[in-house]
Amino acid sequence: MAINNFIYCQNGKILLSLAINILLKIVFMILEVSFRFFAYFCRPIMIKMLKTDLKNKAVATLQNGGVVLIATDTVYGLAALPTSEGAVKKIYSLKNRPQNMFLPIMVANMRDLELLGLDINPIAQKIFASNLVPGAITFVLGFKEGSKKPSWLETREEIATRIPDNQLLLSVLRETGPLLVTSANKHGLPVTQAKVTDILAELNGTPDLVVEDGEGKESPSTIINCRHNPPIIERAGLIPLSVINNILETA
Repeated sequence: MAINNFIYCQNGKILLSLAINILLKIVFMILEVSFRFFAYFCRPIMIKMLKTDLKNKAVATLQNGGVVLIATDTVYGLAALPTSEGAVKKIYSLKNRPQNMFLPIMVANMRDLELLGLDINPIAQKIFASNLVPGAITFVLGFKEGSKKPSWLETREEIATRIPDNQLLLSVLRETGPLLVTSANKHGLPVTQAKVTDILAELNGTPDLVVEDGEGKESPSTIINCRHNPPIIERAGLIPLSVINNILETA
């Protein structure tokens, strides 16, 4: 009798152990399916929340007089509010850029350009209306005669400006208005590093905020001077001359 009881007890333990193992496997399967479901359907929401948080941090840093290292649709850039004297000086210092070289301007839309008092002539208008904008094309534009410039543009006769094709940067620009944005490299170097770690190692100091968004491109925007007729390509970049000419030649 004692032996039989022992056998029954052992069999009971084995069955209980098997039942627990099966139950645990079922629980883990349910958890795995739940996790995959959550990851699949909630990932876009999580990414959107992350981008919003990055935008808010970038806007706050800029409005508080800081310099932001941020991805564009070309190379990484150093951005500052044009009215923040300290931040503008810091960009020059980070790049070892001569003070007599003006910084390019990025805007969110055409309305921002109009508020700067720029002369957007028919040549520029044609390119702005094409599928190249927003994108990797920088315009050199003058000012309308008698236009009222912002105080930070009073010493300029022309500017280099563009509307970038990067949603995070555009969302920042919509909040801050026009920003001074220049390539995040040492002045005089032919290329901007693609990796943020390499960029930071190259700069003379550290930006106040780093907004990392993958690797940047190594080619900059194409610069077209629309103050001339025909316009002049001042720097070859991501957009080939042939593409620009096709747009200008289209009736």
